[in-house]
Amino acid sequence: MGKALKRWWPLFMLPTCLAFMIGFVIPFIQGFYLSFCQFITINNTHFVGIENYVRALSDPQFATSFFFTVAFAFLSTVLINVIALAIAQALTRKALKGTNIFRTIFFMPNLIGGIVLGYIWQILINCLLSNVGAQLIALNSAAGFWGLIILTLWQQVGYMMIIYIAGLQSIPSDYIEAAKVDGATAWQTFWKVKIPNLMPTITICLFLSITNGFKLFDQNLALTGGAPAHSTEMLALNIYNTFYSRAGIAWQGIGQAKAVVFCILVVAISMIQLKATRSKEVQQ
Repeated sequence: MGKALKRWWPLFMLPTCLAFMIGFVIPFIQGFYLSFCQFITINNTHFVGIENYVRALSDPQFATSFFFTVAFAFLSTVLINVIALAIAQALTRKALKGTNIFRTIFFMPNLIGGIVLGYIWQILINCLLSNVGAQLIALNSAAGFWGLIILTLWQQVGYMMIIYIAGLQSIPSDYIEAAKVDGATAWQTFWKVKIPNLMPTITICLFLSITNGFKLFDQNLALTGGAPAHSTEMLALNIYNTFYSRAGIAWQGIGQAKAVVFCILVVAISMIQLKATRSKEVQQ
């Protein structure tokens, strides 16, 4: 059996490799080339060099979306991981009954599509704002920002909680018992024993939280649509609006250039985060 697998493994890998090439590699290369072109269709292009990148980086809406996205990604990442870890810590206590029910309840929002969640929370937040006499979300950038934070927390905390629960349950019980014997408090055990052993799990959750925060699109489209006046427009939605909503032959190329910049930005931030947390793992 082992010899057969060694001989025929390329045949089994072929469908996956072909799907990856057709679905990702070829479109990425084609998209990178189109970012240097002015085009309406991919078969009718005119090479313009770095002009698209110059216009993309000088677009004030793109800069506003960048800073809004950074603020959102930073705050949502911190809150998601702190809350998810706190819930995971509570649900791994042996004294608590019905933990499986609670885990299911917390995880369920992750199963609902982002567009649906966006419209649901738009109705809820607008009802709340109208009851307190505040401007509705379409005219209230602060409400739009915090609405996105609340929506994202409600959707993603349960998913991260499951990962943290798996990480907490993988910590050898001998470590916890040894800490108790040495007289460590629950807080000291958490920081000195559990957190160092959770570093691989924290690395995964931070990576997912940061990339999800920067790539958020459907919730942003449904909840605020970038209103008011593009002040709550995140990078993914800004690229979408540049490509599809602006009139003129040049905007497709500019939108494609923004997409390439966006891709490089997300990859760079993710690599920095992975390097920082992995170095922390080594130190631990």
